[in-house]
Amino acid sequence: MKNKSKLFLAGMSLVFLTGCGYDGHFRYPCQDPANWEAAECKPPICTASGTCPEDLGKPEQEGTQNG
Repeated sequence: MKNKSKLFLAGMSLVFLTGCGYDGHFRYPCQDPANWEAAECKPPICTASGTCPEDLGKPEQEGTQNG
């Protein structure tokens, strides 16, 4: 009986943890590449709140080289 309850708890933990994955949404609007050209994602508007794409870890554009 004790092993069955442990197995049940392990299974339920696995079910609940699978719901904690990435859902495709961005925490801040300026993290979304589709919004990088929006006025709210360009200085000076975004510098006050620290939500500029550069502040949020904007990935490098393809074709650029690290120097």
